[in-house]
Amino acid sequence: MMDKAILKMPKIKNIMVLLAGFSFLQAVFIIGQAFYLAKAVVSLWEGGHLQDQLGTMAIFFLFYTGRHVVTYLREKMLDQFSYERTRELREALLKKIFRLGPTVVQKNGTGNMITMALEGISQAENYLHLILMKMMNMMIIPWLILIFVFTLDVRSGIVLLVVFPMIIIFMIILGYAAQSKADKQYKAFQLLSNHFIDSLRGLDTLKLFGLSQKYASSIYNTSERFRLATMSTLKIAILSTFALDFFTTLSVAVVAVFLGLSLLNSGILLFPALTTLILAPEFFLPVRDFASDYHATLDGKNAFQAIQAVLDLPEVTDTEQLSFLNDWTALSELTVQQLSFQYEEAKQPALNQLNFAAKGYQKIGIIGASGSGKSTLINVLSGFLEPTEPTTTIDIDQQKIDHFLQKDWQKQVLYIPQSPYIFQDTLANNVRFYTPEATDEQVMSAIQLVGLDTLVSELEKGIHTVIGESGRMLSGGQAQRVALARAFLDQKRRVLLFDEPTAHLDIETEVELKERMLPLMDNHLVFFATHRLHWMAEMDVILVLDKGRLVEMGTLPELIAKKGYYVSLMNQMRGEN
Repeated sequence: MMDKAILKMPKIKNIMVLLAGFSFLQAVFIIGQAFYLAKAVVSLWEGGHLQDQLGTMAIFFLFYTGRHVVTYLREKMLDQFSYERTRELREALLKKIFRLGPTVVQKNGTGNMITMALEGISQAENYLHLILMKMMNMMIIPWLILIFVFTLDVRSGIVLLVVFPMIIIFMIILGYAAQSKADKQYKAFQLLSNHFIDSLRGLDTLKLFGLSQKYASSIYNTSERFRLATMSTLKIAILSTFALDFFTTLSVAVVAVFLGLSLLNSGILLFPALTTLILAPEFFLPVRDFASDYHATLDGKNAFQAIQAVLDLPEVTDTEQLSFLNDWTALSELTVQQLSFQYEEAKQPALNQLNFAAKGYQKIGIIGASGSGKSTLINVLSGFLEPTEPTTTIDIDQQKIDHFLQKDWQKQVLYIPQSPYIFQDTLANNVRFYTPEATDEQVMSAIQLVGLDTLVSELEKGIHTVIGESGRMLSGGQAQRVALARAFLDQKRRVLLFDEPTAHLDIETEVELKERMLPLMDNHLVFFATHRLHWMAEMDVILVLDKGRLVEMGTLPELIAKKGYYVSLMNQMRGEN
């Protein structure tokens, strides 16, 4: 039930020792309050005066208070521990995602990753809190109570000892069924999360083509599958809770019957019988507590394991193969030979033995039909993906590297995707993404260069207005301008990677942005992946991809004169035969 990864967490040994101590103290206080409560009741039953029992009742309340003080201290300690560990877990998850790049998000789904980082972390925090406390209580408290019960009445101790393993076995059987249902529920939840995010992203497109009503039924079907999975899980939860309550209540009743018969036959005194009867429900209480929160811990465990699965994903190693690399200059050279990459689930390679070179401040266009490998090539060049074939050879300024995830190379790279991420922060801080030390004056200059003056004038606090999810929402064109402003603000990075930066923009916005983007490309090595033909006139060299292969390469006049695949692709895009 407890994930092994928990035992590797910082300070876990100290917490386990403290929890064991708290559980031991709580068992002592439970036994003490039962002992002195029974003593007071028996004394009154035998004709004692109430004032004579004040001392006994005071000791009872002392044990009662101690029990709840221990509970309070334990809860406070676990709250702090689980909060700190899950905060570290969230930081580790986000850092891992940033290191792995957008491919891990594409593979797992944006909605799933967002849910994992937000609700998943909360569920993991609840899981840590519950599993540590309830497991420790179940391992210590019943056995201390059982030992004490044996000193009072051996037969009652035997009944409790026999019933306890039976309940545990029953819980294990139901636990496997619950685990299966919970796994299906979590998978349905992941699917629903991804479906919801994808629907929001494509809502405008769906409405434009009149498909929003049709797609609504798809969302309904997905949410219905999640509802059915949830109800199926709840059925198991209710059944297990009922069964456990039934067996524990029946066990306490059996103990009570035996004690009653012993009292009638003068086989036991009232004091040990009453103490045993008070302790019998307390003996089963840790198991009942564990069972009542079992399904909450299952949700948390699934979330925790999903997070751990991402954290355990292999990362590219050897990120410092470049012994030296100064700023990219007009004399710098890049040579790539036999570059290949294949996704795990794909049957065919996304990139198949590509050979190309770049020198100085060239502008290299990458064009091809959808699925030709344009974005994959940009992701390889950015270091987000590692070539999958050992025959790949990469040289930067006559230094051989295995992949582009090199610290010195990435210090040179500016990556501008088709959908730039806008953080929930001020406009100024969003522009400062690559250059956090930039002044407000420098930020404003970059904003003016990309034509965001009008937006700034509309914002209540200017560049210090919060934008993003909970702030001012930006259009696609405005988001792209923010990405360009980030690039203009950074005067050190000399390698620009564009991945379909204008794919979702209307032609008027694209033409306007193009005028802003072309000056940015000066004195930079540019790799520009797009399916828009008009950009090719601005490129020095064009790489033409088809199904992962580099089928043509050259300048625009050379490709047109050749009348090969590029011309055929151009005619297809223009709707010509």
